[in-house]
Amino acid sequence: MRNPLDQEVPSEFLGAGPPQPMRICVVGAGAIGGLMAAKLAGAGNPVTVVDVGRHLAAIRDKGLKLIWENGKEFVAPVKAVASLAEAGPQDLVILSVKAHFLEQAAREIEAVLGPETMVMTVQNGLPWWYFQRLGGPHEGHQLESLDPSGVLARKIAPERIVGCVVYPAAQVVEPGVIRHVEGDRFPIGELDGRETERVKRLHDVLVAAGLKSRVLPDIRSEIWLKAWGNLSFNPISALSHATLADICRFPETRQLAGEMMKEAQAVAEKLGVAFRHSIDKRIEGAEAVGAHKTSMLQDVEAGRSLETEALIGSILEMAKLTGTPAPAIQAVYACVKLLNRTMLVEHGAVRIEKVA
Repeated sequence: MRNPLDQEVPSEFLGAGPPQPMRICVVGAGAIGGLMAAKLAGAGNPVTVVDVGRHLAAIRDKGLKLIWENGKEFVAPVKAVASLAEAGPQDLVILSVKAHFLEQAAREIEAVLGPETMVMTVQNGLPWWYFQRLGGPHEGHQLESLDPSGVLARKIAPERIVGCVVYPAAQVVEPGVIRHVEGDRFPIGELDGRETERVKRLHDVLVAAGLKSRVLPDIRSEIWLKAWGNLSFNPISALSHATLADICRFPETRQLAGEMMKEAQAVAEKLGVAFRHSIDKRIEGAEAVGAHKTSMLQDVEAGRSLETEALIGSILEMAKLTGTPAPAIQAVYACVKLLNRTMLVEHGAVRIEKVA
């Protein structure tokens, strides 16, 4: 029988090929982590993925399959391990687990760090490192909602970190199989805004893997642009079980999303952030994605813990820090936090089922 890894790589999964492959460890090979791992491995980089359970077993047994939006499939030649200790030293570590699992990853991360290892974060919402290497009155402020124990700041030096904003949508359709829904943009940037040689190399590696990327002088403004959607569409979808298109086309939820974005914009602008799109344009962009279930709705239906603090709680913490009222965000946060608690206490998931 032919090994599924011994196949011609479709052009959709290749770029020009990196001039110098990077040893890459992807911590959490879920929807986005799995997509990135497959694309980077397809471009010739030695990629190791760290995961657990049935997903890990499936990747070990059959490889990591990526189904692109046009239906073409590729099984990526990745090494799959259960812990960072098994991965060995890396040139790049991509932290793609949910924000509330970062602490566990951080406690083991020294096993994969060399003198020049970069750590790229691809979580939804605001990052724990937001005020690191920023300068200004809030330099070094620790976000309690994202790093309550301080272990992330202690274990991962800010000098290692490269910020990244994830725009593609993807889903884990079964263990070991990732389906790409749409999008391929991964803008990146140094925390202090410099265009360093290492960030330019990382850009080239991403582009060579067939992903769109650019190096930004202000990665935080791009993070806020994405966070606009995360803080509004994700919790609204989790509570209503509606897709992006449904939320945007229903007048009341469209208005609610816009009000939450308006409050968040007021917070961000007090921190010096500039938005390059209007709220209406951001909502229109979400509507154009179509009948896509947000990551938080997918977690609700699967009975997984929700990214409540990264997507919403961190915004409220910044609102308090800047003295900015955010009543709409606060109300939605309270409802989603209770939903998350109920799911955890009852060990259950919440889904819409058709009735006769």
